[in-house]
Amino acid sequence: MGANDSAVVIRTAKPDEFDAIGELTVEVYVGEGYVQADSLYVAELGDTPKRAAAAQILVATHEDRVVGSLTVARPGTPYAEIARPGELEFRMLAVSKKARGLGAGTALIEAVLEIAAAESFGAVAITTMPAMVDARRLYDRFGFVPVPERDWLTTSGEQLRVLRRQLR
Repeated sequence: MGANDSAVVIRTAKPDEFDAIGELTVEVYVGEGYVQADSLYVAELGDTPKRAAAAQILVATHEDRVVGSLTVARPGTPYAEIARPGELEFRMLAVSKKARGLGAGTALIEAVLEIAAAESFGAVAITTMPAMVDARRLYDRFGFVPVPERDWLTTSGEQLRVLRRQLR
């Protein structure tokens, strides 16, 4: 067994992983209380094939198991809610509770920052919820800063915060 055999691997998701990604995303968002089980958003969280047709889905695997994922949304595409010209957006970051501490969330965000730099984006933007304390710590560590004038409310009145990381 080599030193990197148990490393987290980040790459674009394959179609045969879409079900596991959808289940994980719903498990995290609903199971941890960020989204109500009866919310229409649950269907969107679980529909990885639909997201993959319009955005890039990154997956984190560990020992050949899906342990995390996120959606990369380029500006002007259907999944870009807040990205402005020159910004790359990511959404729906989910890491299995059992896999936390392996570095999957960190590796996923690093991958987004690498994509943004490679594609000459000037910044990366995300939306987060005040209740997402663990994710917020991760975003803070990467230098994402609040952009309060871009905060917004969901149709159900949930306050969402916009964070941004300048790249150049």
